[in-house]
Amino acid sequence: MQVDVLNANELKSSGPVFGQLSFNDHEQVVFCNDKDTGLRAIIGIHNTVLGPALGGTRMWNYASEWEALNDVLRLSRGMTYKSAITGLNLGGGKAVLIGDAKTQKTPELMKKFGEFVHSLSGKYITAEDVGMETSDMDIVREVTPYVTGISESKGGAGNPSPITAYGVFMGMKAAAKFKYGSDDLDGKKILVQGIGHVGESLVEHLSNEGAIVYIADINPSKLEEVSKKYSAKIYTEDVYAANVDIYAPCALGATINDETIERMKAGIIAGAANNQLADENIHGKLLQEKGILYAPDFLINAGGIINVYAELEGYDKAEIMRKTENIYNTTLEILRTAEARNIPTHFAALQIAQQRIDDRKRENLR
Repeated sequence: MQVDVLNANELKSSGPVFGQLSFNDHEQVVFCNDKDTGLRAIIGIHNTVLGPALGGTRMWNYASEWEALNDVLRLSRGMTYKSAITGLNLGGGKAVLIGDAKTQKTPELMKKFGEFVHSLSGKYITAEDVGMETSDMDIVREVTPYVTGISESKGGAGNPSPITAYGVFMGMKAAAKFKYGSDDLDGKKILVQGIGHVGESLVEHLSNEGAIVYIADINPSKLEEVSKKYSAKIYTEDVYAANVDIYAPCALGATINDETIERMKAGIIAGAANNQLADENIHGKLLQEKGILYAPDFLINAGGIINVYAELEGYDKAEIMRKTENIYNTTLEILRTAEARNIPTHFAALQIAQQRIDDRKRENLR
């Protein structure tokens, strides 16, 4: 069984495209352009062996189109393994919109994006991600049925962020159980980096558990708001060198790299951000060698896709919570497997997810 690992800087603007690891094994990449609305989007469909490719739409002011392409390829691949490891009959896909969500996102732009999604006839199903709101998915729903995460009033599962945070909380507790012998987070020092929708919900869970919560974000007003709301401590020093029990990256990816690992003192890394390891092959191993326990991101942040999958399968909130709580058990299984095989935890998770995909592929060939 072969599992390819990725480097955050792998995609280059010269040389072959298909041969690059970020592009490796993607079934389809769709470039969407509309002059009237200003839409510039890329849809990445990585794998549909287990089912249609489901993954959120991210709107970000990328420095270049190459950066946007690299992001969507890494994110869509991550969705493949996220669904596989969680036991969902879904493939992996993702979409990115290039632009400032605060100033350039319009209803017309979202509808035009929805038309591109619809043109794929259900091979890709979109949802909410960074820079998007449930109301945006409602607009997309006006032009295509291939969207999840719409408002509960419209028959959807609503904002997936609280469920994503709950899954991260479950994965964090499992990692604490494995590392410290108890999943009780009372008194544990935990730094949450990134206080968006998911990060704030995670802070709430941690505060309710009695953890000593530190928060960091680029938005000072948000920090003040969340600090007062949950009695969290604002952290203004080097977050990677923080002397805490658990570091929870909940912003953008690739924060675990050569420079940051060297400074890290946390015993556990467990957060909501996607693609936290800048280079999966190198940095997972470095964490293992340093004795830092890494809870694989695509496993513990799977609550969001569990939530939106409910719209496709028709199960209720109770089942959403049950499936999300099971992230605890799966995390423990992965951590024990990694220890038994003496391999990085991320690689152990990738192997198990890939095995499920390979088994289904063989079934489909019979």
